[in-house]
Amino acid sequence: MRKILSSLNLIFSTFFLSIIALLISPFDKKGDMIHGIARAWARMYLFVSGIKVYIKGIENIPEPPCIFMSNHQSALDIYSLLATMPISFRWVAKRQLFNIPFFGWAMKKAGYISLDRENPREAIKAIDMAAKKIKEGTNLIIFPEGTRSIDGRLLPFKKGVFSLAVRAGVPIIPVGIKGTFLLQPKGSFIPLKKGIIYINIGKPITVEGDKAQEKTRVMNEVRSEIENLLSEEE
Repeated sequence: MRKILSSLNLIFSTFFLSIIALLISPFDKKGDMIHGIARAWARMYLFVSGIKVYIKGIENIPEPPCIFMSNHQSALDIYSLLATMPISFRWVAKRQLFNIPFFGWAMKKAGYISLDRENPREAIKAIDMAAKKIKEGTNLIIFPEGTRSIDGRLLPFKKGVFSLAVRAGVPIIPVGIKGTFLLQPKGSFIPLKKGIIYINIGKPITVEGDKAQEKTRVMNEVRSEIENLLSEEE
């Protein structure tokens, strides 16, 4: 019964809340109202699915703007971050999501950034757009693995997002998410069971300069910190 309710909730809440987001978009130049709708959508989905999220390390979040980089095990990562992060932010998301009727249109209106990894020219444009938003004071959340893990283990990082980080020059906040893979592994439309998700926010990593060596250093440090956050006991 819970799976049926989760499916129905996901379909109908996505449709109706996306329409509301599109209707208010002319009056929401910064996209914060649409982001608030997305937060309500995520909390509703987690509640109906019987999933609780515990977050710690909120005190490590600096003044905006900054870039959050998180591991990516499941679609539930998106819901859990939307539901619990105490700040407004935007996603860097794969281009295909923006093609979904209503939902994708609402994402675009909210100021989320489309990234086409198969098209280098478009990817560069996305990085430029993201850097501009950051400099205007927008927080971003990025999954540096680029896709969801199929076994829960941390995948290799994509170097492009670290080009963005170095160009923006703002603090990077590592984030470790645990529990989502067991509840809704890649390929599952809805959670397979109810349970608990843990989000652990690490301390800011400072970006210094814009040389190639800095990109490598930051990438290695972010990966190390996320691994540490995932290994911590709850």
